Amino acid sequence: MGGGKTTRAACGGWICFEDEAGFTRRPPTGRTWGWRGITPVVKVNGRGSGRVSVAGLIAMRPGSRTRLCHRLRRHTGRKGERRSLSERDYIALVDGVHQLVKAPIVLVWDRLNTHVSHKMRDLIDARAWLTVFTLPAYAPELNAVEYLWAHVKHSLANLASVALGRLAALVCNRLKRLQYRPDVLDGFLAGTGLVIDLPPPSP
Repeated sequence: MGGGKTTRAACGGWICFEDEAGFTRRPPTGRTWGWRGITPVVKVNGRGSGRVSVAGLIAMRPGSRTRLCHRLRRHTGRKGERRSLSERDYIALVDGVHQLVKAPIVLVWDRLNTHVSHKMRDLIDARAWLTVFTLPAYAPELNAVEYLWAHVKHSLANLASVALGRLAALVCNRLKRLQYRPDVLDGFLAGTGLVIDLPPPSP
């Protein structure tokens, strides 16, 4: 938890799960239909490099519609270019969600080195409305966004080779569709098996 804040200060706020994923021009494989005895083949251009990094955040609060926000970066593979999202990228995502919901946020994420760096700790401490919890090590099943990435990657399975910009557009398209499907987002949350206990009403 960041800054010595208490969960009492976050009562009435939103619980947010965050995770990141990477997408490359080599698509994930998946099952498909084909002629018996003939294995379908997807041709992939091995030339070129690049990667699309996405940070996704699912925000929920009992009685409110579940929301999905994301932040995307394209990495072209140029020399000296950062190959992952930075602390500023993550905190910009959280700031955007805070502006959207206009309420305190309890953020739950994993122990990625960027999440627990001194720079990130200072950024968290500077935001009185933000309380952060880190998940136990090797517990992806407790993060609802892991189920989001599995869903998105399944929808991109066997995708023929595309330009990096096109790949980024496809990922954004899949995520924007899910923004209008709170029922699916609720399913990702239910997959964690976590139960939220609401505080008793004030006398």
